Amino acid sequence: MSASRLKESLQACSKSFETGDIAESDEAVAGAVSLLDSIAEAPPPDAEDVLIEIDRFLSSQQSNRMAVDALSLEFPKVVIRFASLSDKCEEIAGDVIKNLVGICNPRDMLSILCEALDSHINVSRAPIYYVLLLNELSKVFRRIQRRQIEQLKVALPVILKVIYEVSSDTDEGDRNSLDELFGAAYSIGTSIQKICEELEERMKQELCAILGLYALQNIALVSRSRRAHRASSLCLHVVEFSRFLRFCGLSYSGLITGSDFNSIAGKISKMDGDDVMACFSFALDGASLAVIWGLISDKVADAAGQQVDATLNIIRNHSNKRWLAVCMLKSIFSSIHYPWEIKSHSIDLLLSIMGGVDPKEAYDKSIDFASFMPGIFAVLKGIERTVIGAPDASSRKRTFGALRKVVSSLPCSERFDVLKALITNSVSPSMMALLVDIVKEEIHVESHQKITPGADETTKGQIYKESCPFWTPHVLDVVELILKPPQGGPPPLPEHSEPGKQTKRVCLKRIHSEKPTQSGYSLFGH
Repeated sequence: MSASRLKESLQACSKSFETGDIAESDEAVAGAVSLLDSIAEAPPPDAEDVLIEIDRFLSSQQSNRMAVDALSLEFPKVVIRFASLSDKCEEIAGDVIKNLVGICNPRDMLSILCEALDSHINVSRAPIYYVLLLNELSKVFRRIQRRQIEQLKVALPVILKVIYEVSSDTDEGDRNSLDELFGAAYSIGTSIQKICEELEERMKQELCAILGLYALQNIALVSRSRRAHRASSLCLHVVEFSRFLRFCGLSYSGLITGSDFNSIAGKISKMDGDDVMACFSFALDGASLAVIWGLISDKVADAAGQQVDATLNIIRNHSNKRWLAVCMLKSIFSSIHYPWEIKSHSIDLLLSIMGGVDPKEAYDKSIDFASFMPGIFAVLKGIERTVIGAPDASSRKRTFGALRKVVSSLPCSERFDVLKALITNSVSPSMMALLVDIVKEEIHVESHQKITPGADETTKGQIYKESCPFWTPHVLDVVELILKPPQGGPPPLPEHSEPGKQTKRVCLKRIHSEKPTQSGYSLFGH
C-alpha cells in the first residue's frame, strides 16, 4: 500500500540525516520525493492514510528537523492534489499545510506556498486546491518580521494570477468554492492591513497603496467572474474589499476620476525586475467599478465610507471631473469580459453623472477638449458595442440614450467630429443609420437656434452658422462617407443584412426630413 511505502521512505530519510552522510541524505530525499510525485500523479485508494503519514512525520518529535526542511518544499504540492478526493482528505491536507506553516521559516514557507500555487495552476483550476494555500499564506505574511513589502511584491503577482485564472474559469454553479476563493483573497488583504498598521509611516504609505491596488484588482476580478451576471450573489465580497478602500483613504470622487488610482500607483517604489504593478492590470477598472458597486448596493458604499449621491453632485458640478469620470468607463464598456448586468449598472452611473446637466453648461471653455477626445471616443465606441450586445430592445434604447446624452454634452465642433468618426468606424448598418439620425437632429436643432436679440440678427446668425460644423459644407462629408465608403464597395446601408428591411433612401430621408424617422430603429425592435 502507498501509505506504508511512504512511511518507510520518510523514516529512512530522517535516519539518513542523523548519520551525517550528505550523499546518503541526498539519495534518501530524492527517493522520498520521487515516491511522493508518483503518489500525487495517481492518488491511491488509501489517500487518507498517505496524508495521515505525512502529518505524523511533520508532528513527530523523532523526525529529523533537516529532513523535514528538505521535504517541506514538496509536501504542499502533493497534499493539495488529495484535497478534492473527500471531505476527510481536505481536512487532513489543511492540517498538513497548517503544520508546515507552524514549523518552517516564514520566508521559506512563503516561497514554498507560492511555488505550489504557481505549479498547480497548470494542473487544475478547481478553487478547493487554492483556498487551502491562500488561507495559510495569509498567516505566513503575519509571521514575516523583516522586509515585508519586498516579500509581498514577490508573492502578490502569483496570488493575483491564481485568483484571476480560477475565478475566470470556475463554473457559476460552483458557488461555495468561488465564495471561498474570494474569502481567501480577503484574508490576504486583512493580513496586509494588519502589517500596515504596525509599520512606520514611510513604509506604511507604500504598503497602504499596495493594499488599495489589491482591493481594486479584486473588485474587478469579482466583477469579471462567471457569477457577476447576478450581482447580488457577489455583493458580500465587494463589501469586504471596499473596507480596505476606506482604510486606505480612497474616496469615490477620487476613484471615479482616476486621481486616487494615480496617487496610490505613484507611491509604489520601482526596483529592477519589480513587476508588481503588472499584477494590478485591472485595478484601474476596479476604481470605477468600486463606485458602480456603491450604486448597486448601499452596503458597499457604507463599507467604503462613501455616499454615492454626494459624489455624483461633486462630479456634476465640475466639468473637468465629469469628463474624467466618463473616460474612466471606457474599458468596462469595451471589454467582452464584464457581463451585461455590470455594464447596465455602468450605464446607470453614466446617466447619473450626465443627468441634470444643462447641455449648454456641460463644458467649460477653459477645458482643453483635445486631451479628452480619445477617451470620450473610446467610451462612445464601447457604448455602441454595448447597445448591439444588449439583451432586449428596452435595454438597447436606454444604452443608446446614454450615448446620445454624452454626444449632446460635447461642444458643437467636437460633437460633429465625434459623430463623423463614429459613423466612419461603425460596422453595423443599423447603428450607422441611428448615428445619421443624430446628425440630422443636430441640423434640425441648430437651424432653430435662437439668436440673442439686440444686435444685427442676420449678422449674428451668419457668424453662428459659419462657426458650427453642422451648418457648413463639412456635413456633406458625412453623407459622402456613407454613400462612397473610403474603402470602396457599396454603401453599408441597412438592407437584407439586418432585421427590418431598409433601403438607401432611408438615410437620405434622415438627412433631409424635418422630423426624425423611426424606420431605421431595427436595433430597438421596431
